[in-house]
Amino acid sequence: MIQLDNLSMSYDLEYGRLDVLAGVDLEIADGETVAIVGPSGSGKTTLLILLAGLEQPASGDVWLDGRALGDLDDDELADLRRDHIGIVFQSFHLVPSLTALGNVALPLEIAGKPNAGDAARQMLARAGLSGREDHYPAQLSGGEQQRVAIARALVHSPKLLLADEPTGNLDLRTGETIIDLLFGLNADTGSTLVLVTHDDAVASRCQRLLRLHQGKLVEESGHAVSA
Repeated sequence: MIQLDNLSMSYDLEYGRLDVLAGVDLEIADGETVAIVGPSGSGKTTLLILLAGLEQPASGDVWLDGRALGDLDDDELADLRRDHIGIVFQSFHLVPSLTALGNVALPLEIAGKPNAGDAARQMLARAGLSGREDHYPAQLSGGEQQRVAIARALVHSPKLLLADEPTGNLDLRTGETIIDLLFGLNADTGSTLVLVTHDDAVASRCQRLLRLHQGKLVEESGHAVSA
């Protein structure tokens, strides 16, 4: 599903260049669940952004399902994200003027899929939000907003799900509920999950654990995580 070849990323700042990723090589198979851990500022979110094709690397290649993202133009990348990628950010990025149902149906409507409302309603039910379909984001708790965001990310059955600290803004109990939902829906759809987290318990639920260290990914066995 994913192949990274000598991937590097840097940013030009006022005080000089910041190297975030350096020569990253990685392969992730279809259906795998992978946790990426590391200290704040280590490039975890940057890596997800590159996987989603939202930015281009300084050098190296990102391959997704056999397609080199660097060979695609902006419209082709947008189509790829719309059809094959689900993204869950730490901040929910819900459209405040749309109801929960409208937010979840939005990617299907943009893609011109029939029965978008019915599919969105079913996904909200699976997320435990039956009866909240007509509520706006401001009328929902943080945990409910995150469930809406997850439902929106999964409603089109993406091949790849990218999640950036999905429990970062939530209390422990709500976070556990969100993770159960995320892994449950991911298992049901058979998609590949790449999850950035600082939570040991969340990381331990993934099949593979990768740590960002000095711009490189190091695979760890046994899921022994230490910050």
